[in-house]
Amino acid sequence: MMVADVMTTDTRLGPGLRLVLRVTGAGLLIATAAIHLDLYLTGYRTIPTIGPLFLFQVIAAFALGGLVLVTGWRLAAAAGALFAISTLGGYLITVQFGLFGFREVRTTAGIVAAILEVLAFAVLAVLAALPGRPVAAHTRSTPDWVSSRANVGVTGLQAGVAVAAISVVALGLTAGALAAAGSTAASPSSAAASGGQLKTATIGGTTVLTNASGRTLYWFAPDTSTKSACYGSCASYWPVVTGPLTAGPGVHGTLGTIQRTDGSKQQTYNGHPLYTYIGDSAPGQANGNNLNINGGLWHEVVVTG
Repeated sequence: MMVADVMTTDTRLGPGLRLVLRVTGAGLLIATAAIHLDLYLTGYRTIPTIGPLFLFQVIAAFALGGLVLVTGWRLAAAAGALFAISTLGGYLITVQFGLFGFREVRTTAGIVAAILEVLAFAVLAVLAALPGRPVAAHTRSTPDWVSSRANVGVTGLQAGVAVAAISVVALGLTAGALAAAGSTAASPSSAAASGGQLKTATIGGTTVLTNASGRTLYWFAPDTSTKSACYGSCASYWPVVTGPLTAGPGVHGTLGTIQRTDGSKQQTYNGHPLYTYIGDSAPGQANGNNLNINGGLWHEVVVTG
């Protein structure tokens, strides 16, 4: 291969690869922003602290995606890669441990967003690691040419290996966190399903109904006295109370049951099917009160006189 051939290959391959990475990386970032925007508009905006963080993610991801797409700057690509992996980290923390009083559960949207974030990190990190311009060509007989090409190859290989390793670790952590979320998501439901004696608690000056463990009970506006509208991922966030229940001291009102589509019985109070909320990590909390999420408004159950 002559010197002209080397220069032609560097000139054509470099910009072509950058363009593919640039468009792909920007598209992945924008896709994650779109998912978070949909979640934000369909209810997450009402969650304290989490809502504003979702809005920040949407704005930042759209901005970084647009910047990468328009400019192709390596610094923008690096910022996008760090932002994508940071967003993933926040999601995994929320799934596994909870964050700001809210604990996420495994959902299709969350899984898709997590995978896109790993891909966005990988693509943008590679784009950021590429040399800013093609290496100057020399003749084959020049030792400097051999050294220069070798150094570029080693640097590129090292960067690729590092990005691949981080991506694999990120995917592994994601799989582990989501598997744990899937296996533990039923535990709040099991606690609620154990039934027992209903209690009362005063939260924010309001007397509310709680289960035997002291967890606040909720009702869902779209429900009717004979039918629950909360299934699938909704029931993961709002475990249903399947009882049986008895009224404890100070608990007034009518207890009953409805039949869910799976044949199980859900407990009701004054005609409202009952739920707990995974965002309540301890008795005395009512983090789910007045949230507009999973298709409607949620309210704490106020004890009637």
